Amino acid sequence: MPVRTSSLGYPRIGEDRELKFALEGYWSGGRSSDQLESVAASIRQRNWQTQKDAGIDLISSNDFSFYDHVLDTTCLVGAIPDRFAHIDPHVSLDTYFALARGKDAPEHICHGTHDAISGVVAQSLRKWFDTNYHYLVPELRRDQQFQLSSDKPFREFSEALEQNIRTKPVLLGPVSYLLLGRCDGEEFDRLELLDRLLPVFGEVLQTLNAQGAEWVQLDEPTLVLDLEPKQQQAFVHAYQRLRQDAGDLNILLGTYFGALRDNLDVALSLPVDAVHLDAVEAEAETAHAVERISSDKTVSLGVVDGRNIWKNDLQRSLELLRFAKNRLGEDRLIIAPSSSLLHVPYTVQRETGLPPDVHSWLAFAREKLQEVMTLKHALDGNADAGVFCADRTKELDAQKNHPLVHNDSVQKQSATIEAEGVPYRVSIDERRKMQHQKLQLPIFPTTTIGSFPQTDVIRGARARHRKGQLSDTEYDAFLRKEIADVIRTQEEAGLDILVHGESERNDMVQYFAEQLNGIVCTEHGWVQSFGSRYVRPPIIYGDVSRPGPITVDWSRYAQSLTHKPVKGMLTGPVTILHWSFVRSDIPEKETCRQIALAMRHEVQELEQAGIGIIQIDEPALREGLPLRSDQRDEYLQWAADAFRLTVSQAKPETQIHTHMCYGDVRDILPVLRDLDIDVISIEAARSRLAFLDALQSRELPCDIGPGVWDIHSPRVPATDELIQLIERARTYVPDERLWINPDCGLKTRTPEEVCEALEHLVEAARRVRSSLSNNARSFS
Repeated sequence: MPVRTSSLGYPRIGEDRELKFALEGYWSGGRSSDQLESVAASIRQRNWQTQKDAGIDLISSNDFSFYDHVLDTTCLVGAIPDRFAHIDPHVSLDTYFALARGKDAPEHICHGTHDAISGVVAQSLRKWFDTNYHYLVPELRRDQQFQLSSDKPFREFSEALEQNIRTKPVLLGPVSYLLLGRCDGEEFDRLELLDRLLPVFGEVLQTLNAQGAEWVQLDEPTLVLDLEPKQQQAFVHAYQRLRQDAGDLNILLGTYFGALRDNLDVALSLPVDAVHLDAVEAEAETAHAVERISSDKTVSLGVVDGRNIWKNDLQRSLELLRFAKNRLGEDRLIIAPSSSLLHVPYTVQRETGLPPDVHSWLAFAREKLQEVMTLKHALDGNADAGVFCADRTKELDAQKNHPLVHNDSVQKQSATIEAEGVPYRVSIDERRKMQHQKLQLPIFPTTTIGSFPQTDVIRGARARHRKGQLSDTEYDAFLRKEIADVIRTQEEAGLDILVHGESERNDMVQYFAEQLNGIVCTEHGWVQSFGSRYVRPPIIYGDVSRPGPITVDWSRYAQSLTHKPVKGMLTGPVTILHWSFVRSDIPEKETCRQIALAMRHEVQELEQAGIGIIQIDEPALREGLPLRSDQRDEYLQWAADAFRLTVSQAKPETQIHTHMCYGDVRDILPVLRDLDIDVISIEAARSRLAFLDALQSRELPCDIGPGVWDIHSPRVPATDELIQLIERARTYVPDERLWINPDCGLKTRTPEEVCEALEHLVEAARRVRSSLSNNARSFS
């Protein structure tokens, strides 16, 4: 048997974002479930055909998802929390979306851990390992029962078979599913549920086998994490059982995003037919694994980067593949991307607006399939493919030395900072006194995180301006009116600290990237963040610098409209770095430092424009945390240094805010002091402020605003619900340090939802203030 090729998953949103529009149409009542299913089927069929036409042997199915593949697994095994009142044998589409988005139900009160809440609260979102993808966290009880509650893997396998494509169904493995969940109620070891869960997975494998599947891919990405011996043993126990249930169905164990390290022996010992290894993140370990794997197993080598968009060093990959082929033989080797390709856009062919040189350096999903096939042909002895691989090395060398990539002035500035270090501002106590005197804020100040609804009117005006149908003068006047409306809305609601609403911004990272040197943005390079939330990650191809002001004029105008403070809104260097496709020729910390230097200039000019509060969002700081604990201190140090560099020249009376979301912020609490911030707001509503438990043993180095309104759900929280969360926060945070705010920006909500929710939020803060005997803010 010749060397085979495989894909671990493919982008699932549609090349023209068809899924987004179908989903939002369904949620708004404008599309039926049949119409939604039709769009989904069309996307799947095109994806399968694209991979078949490319020549891929093992094409994945069940990699499509309406919202999230972890949520799909929750529905597959029937782990639906009681508050969703799920009683049917199969999970309906409406229940599925309620799990993802929550739902408004004023007449319904959730009990247990969600008592006194009107409506149904969605499951929590968390970052998928160290990517910008979000998954919905399974909620598991000690008495949790499981049953097969969805036929999705079987339907999609049959659907592909009708297309004459025998796919390799992909499932999130049982051990990783449990480890990625959280306890609903009392804490317990979730692996205690494994023996109840395995029969459902066994039933799935048996059904797929009966349908005629030859391979199934069970992803166990938690094998790249630090695991305790008991957790390692759980994999052995689980796969011994699943091996029996699978019969003659071949099992491919999927691992990705890092090296297995101390889990390598466990992975190689499992009774599976093939093991996939991430050769991009762990090249040296991969070669070691090839030498050690038993003769009854096949190795799938992920040599093409599934997470970044640069062309592959084909010659280097080919050398590793030749080594593996010599050790294993042709029949025990599979060539694949390192991970699912859902993290990259569909194809670079549609990008006609990029600089030609930059365009020539890129490979998106379709091009990565071609790279996989080129490597196969070269490995099979095709002379032309071999020459192509050798020529690629010359291309990559030319890219590294290209004039577009290097800026001597930026490099010198960065080197000076690295040598001298980043200073701290004056002490937080001194800053707090100066800021109180300047701002005169009430206790429990109310604010929002930044953006206001991006309505069809705003998006339409932006599109007309981009096409030249709206002049610069007309567009400027339109944006000024939108800003004035947002200021008025906040003043009417009674907020204490205002924002300008960000109507001029298409995305919190892309907007800045478009105005920085060394970065380009795509036209069609969409990738999924979660649900129908898609982003176009910028491409950092060279040294980064700021040619001029970015936000200053809009912030100055907004502040001129009100006597209340208006926050200047920036995206931080770590988030710009992590939410972009990053150059690979220099360390990430160097690129991050360059971005920080650029944003430091913006902070200074905002101050000069009279802006007294500047928020620098860093939702991705936790996301970039290395998966292994022994690598985290170094990362946190340079990430904190980059943020502090951004604010290092800010005046002490300027109040610096940051915002973080959708990760376990407890991991970054130790470096909060090193950020040199005055206020941090944190996503917390879905988890009911669970992270606050970690504050009990720590001195809080700044004020904090735990999010009390889940803005990714259409439900509007009642005032009493918000009061309940504020009171919970008060048990952990001193009153004089507590801020009241939503989870995140409001761009995905409707104006009607925002106005009602803000009224509730302000009223909740007012009631809590009025309950205090002393309404004066203390700064002792």
